[in-house]
Amino acid sequence: MSSAGAPVLLARDLRKQFRRNTGEQVIALDGVSFSAVKGSLTALVGPDGAGKTTLIRLACGLLLPDGGELTVLDTDVARRPQEVQNRISYMPQRFGLYDDLSVRQNLDLYADLHGVTAAARREQYARLMEMTALAPFMGRLAGQLSGGMKQKLGLACSLVRAPELLLLDEPTAGVDPLSRHELWQIILRLVREQQTTVIISTSYLDEAERCDHAVVLHEGKALSNGAPDEVSRLAARRVFVIDPPRGEPPRILQSQLLDSPAVVDAVPQAGRVRFTTVEATEQPDTPGDLAMRATAPRFEDGFMILLRQTAGPRTGVNIAPGREIAHRPGDLAIEVRDLVRMFGKFTAVDHVSFSVKRGELFGLLGPNGAGKTTTFRMLCGLLPVTSGSLRVAGLDLRSARASARAHIGYVAQKFSLYGQLSVAENLGFFASAYGLSGERRERRIDWAMQQFELSHFHNLPSAQLPGGFKQRLAMASALLHEPEILFLDEPTSGADPLARREFWRRITVLAENGVTVVVTTHFMEEAEYCDRIAVLDQGKVLAEGTPAEIRRYAPAKEGGEPGMEEAFLAIIERSRRTQPQSQRAGA
Repeated sequence: MSSAGAPVLLARDLRKQFRRNTGEQVIALDGVSFSAVKGSLTALVGPDGAGKTTLIRLACGLLLPDGGELTVLDTDVARRPQEVQNRISYMPQRFGLYDDLSVRQNLDLYADLHGVTAAARREQYARLMEMTALAPFMGRLAGQLSGGMKQKLGLACSLVRAPELLLLDEPTAGVDPLSRHELWQIILRLVREQQTTVIISTSYLDEAERCDHAVVLHEGKALSNGAPDEVSRLAARRVFVIDPPRGEPPRILQSQLLDSPAVVDAVPQAGRVRFTTVEATEQPDTPGDLAMRATAPRFEDGFMILLRQTAGPRTGVNIAPGREIAHRPGDLAIEVRDLVRMFGKFTAVDHVSFSVKRGELFGLLGPNGAGKTTTFRMLCGLLPVTSGSLRVAGLDLRSARASARAHIGYVAQKFSLYGQLSVAENLGFFASAYGLSGERRERRIDWAMQQFELSHFHNLPSAQLPGGFKQRLAMASALLHEPEILFLDEPTSGADPLARREFWRRITVLAENGVTVVVTTHFMEEAEYCDRIAVLDQGKVLAEGTPAEIRRYAPAKEGGEPGMEEAFLAIIERSRRTQPQSQRAGA
C-alpha cells in the first residue's frame, strides 16, 4: 500500500509536557520517534493520557514541542506551521460543524477557508458525496444528522482540498458499528485509491489491525512501533478460549480468570471467554474442568501484554457495592409496554416493549438515532412518555416519576459532571441531589473515594481528569444513594481498553449483588456481558434475546464463529432494506 521515498511525517525523540492548574507537571510525550510514508495508514493507540492527541496536535502545528524534531512534508512544523497547515487536514475529536448550516453550507464554509475554487469544488464535492453517500442530504441542517452522518460530514469537510496528509483523532468514537464500518470504507479508499497518507488515533484495537503501521503509546512513551502483526506475535502460544459452566454468563468466568496472576487479560467472546496468559504454554491452569482450546493471537492480545509489561500486574478491582439488593427469581425491575415518544410529528420511540428482571444485566443496542437515549430518559423519569405504560421499581412512571427516581442511578451519554467543580465537590453536589445528609452522606462519599480510587484527585477539577477517571467519577456519583437500578448510556464511549475492562468488572460485581443494570453501548463485544439484549432502530425493537440468540442473526462465517457485530449489522441492514433512503438516515 505504501511507497518508498522520504517520510511524509518524521518524529525523532519528540517531547512535550504540560502543567495542570494544581501545578502538577504532566509528561505527555517522552522521547517518541516514528515515521509515516506516502500512501500509508498509521494507527496511534494507547490508554487515556498516552499522548495520542498531543502527538496529532504537534503534527498540525497547533502545539510546539519541548524537545526533539518533527518534520511534516519535509517542513519543520514548529518553525513553519502555516506551510504545513496549507497542505494537510485535521479532524479533531469534536469537529467544528455548524448545526444551523446545511451539509452544503458546511462544505462551502471549509472550502472558502481553504481557498478552493468553484471548479475544484464541483469535482471534489461530487467525489465526496459519492464516497460518503451524503448527496441526498445536501440541504439538510447538520444539527439534524445522526452521529454517524455528522462524522462523515466532518471527514468530508476535512477533505475539501485533497490533503497530502490527513490526521484523524478518534473519528469513530461514539458512533455505531454501521457508521464505523462506513467511515473505515472511506478511509481505506482514500489510502488505497488516492494514496493519501493517514494517521489515525483510535480506542478500537481491531482498527489498528487494518493499518500498515501501529504506534502503541503509554504515558508518553512508544512501547511498540511497527507493523500490527509484530504486536500480535507477542501473544503467540498465549491465547485461549474457554467455555463457561452451562447456564452461567461468561462475565463470571472472566472475573475469575482476571483474578489469576497467570492471566494477562480476559474478555467475553461469542459466548466463551478469550484469555491471554503471562507465559507461553500448551495447557494453562483454569477454574474447574472446562472445555478450552488455543486460538490465534490478535493485536489486542499483544497490546494488553505490552501494557502489563510496562504498567505492572493488575491491582484488581476491589469493589464493595454497598447493600445487597434482595429479590425473588423472576421479579421484574422494569416493564415497558407499547412505549411511544413523539417530538412534534417525529416518532423517536415507536411502540417499544420489553421487560428486565431484577438483578439482570440488559443491553439496548442500536445505531445512532435509534431511540436508545430517548428510551433511557423516559425510563429515568427525565422525559414524559407520549403513550404506553412504563413501570420501574414497581412504580408507574406516568404518575410517580419523582418516587421512582429515588431507586434509579443514571450515567448519561455525556457524563453529567460539573467540570469546574473538584472531584470532592461533584460528589458532594450529587449526594445533596439524592437527599443524603449527615453521617450517611460522609460515609457514602468516603466509599466512593476509596472504591473508585479518586482520593488522589480530591481537589482536581473534574474537567482535568483523565477519561477513565471521569467515567469512574460519573459512576460513583450515580451509585451514592445505593440505587436498585442503574442506567448507563454509552458509558464506555471513547474509553480505552483498560478503562472498559475495569468498568465491566465493576458492573459484574454490582449485578452479582442484585443491582439491575440497563446499558447501551457501541462496542459490540461489550454486549456479550449482558444477560439479554434488545436491538433498536428507527424507534422499533428489531430483535430481542440472549447474546447467543442475537448472534444467530449473523451470516455464516467460514473459518470462525460469527460475532455480535456481524449479527448487529445483519439485523440493521435487513430492516433498512425495506426503508427508503431519505427516511432512514436522519434522527
